[in-house]
Amino acid sequence: MTEIKQLGYLGFEVADLKAWEHFTTDVLGLGQSQHFANGGFALRLDEYQQRFIIQPGQADDLVCVGLEVENKEALTAVISRVQAAGIAVGEGDSKLVEQRQVEALTTFKEPGGVQFEVYYGPQMAAEPFQSQVVAHGFKAGALGLGHFVLRAGDLEASLKFVTDVLGFRLSDRIICDIGGYHVNIAFTHCNPRHHSLALGEKLPKHIHHFMLEVNDIDDVGQCWDRVVNEGITVWNAIGRHPNDRMLSFYAETPSGFQFEFGWGGREILDDDTWDTYVYDRISDWGHEHPAQMFKKMFKKQKS
Repeated sequence: MTEIKQLGYLGFEVADLKAWEHFTTDVLGLGQSQHFANGGFALRLDEYQQRFIIQPGQADDLVCVGLEVENKEALTAVISRVQAAGIAVGEGDSKLVEQRQVEALTTFKEPGGVQFEVYYGPQMAAEPFQSQVVAHGFKAGALGLGHFVLRAGDLEASLKFVTDVLGFRLSDRIICDIGGYHVNIAFTHCNPRHHSLALGEKLPKHIHHFMLEVNDIDDVGQCWDRVVNEGITVWNAIGRHPNDRMLSFYAETPSGFQFEFGWGGREILDDDTWDTYVYDRISDWGHEHPAQMFKKMFKKQKS
């Protein structure tokens, strides 16, 4: 059993703060919780004080990942394995601890170079969260903020690090070819959420996408409408995955990587009875790129 309880937060360095502020609040339905002196800001989506940290910069990419543990003893256990794997660790200074709004944290770099931050004692918000556009709220809390897909230069080496060192458990894999592109993704979990951290090969950025799950299917449809009305690039229309059973769609963030917005994700309640499969498809239905959908529709109309 891993000491890591959940995916606590994600931090991005972005070139266009104004676009991200509009996107996260008006499209995704998150709420701002903290502003930084450099113009950055933090966001919440549940009882936690912050789930996303948005900082100015030119990377337009993922720069840090927060993983929550129960207490100091659990943090020590995780860090001992990280050090045993030959990875240097650093103690979070008071400034970083204050910005992350946690009691204590330790930092290190995962094999792909992204800063991981293992922490305990997250600050909870004084008031319940109420989204301005997501009527039924987000499915987060003890399950964590959602999930993300991390770039792996050597997938098997990264998977070994995530499972053997961090203690995540393999949920399943998807290995297939889509239009000549080889897909190889490993999905891992640290709590009942089907996966909190997935690993993918040959990604242009450190992150492929992050996923937010909502409590009601109508909130997926309404977010779809907001995305379409805003003219945001859609990468995959609504569909359902075979492994986590999530009904979702994918679209583009202002930094070029993607987000997934979904409902109905499967949970792993008992690792002893869970069967790990290798799936030969990304989706059971849907999730087509809109260009391909329209191409098929127009082709059929012409015939």
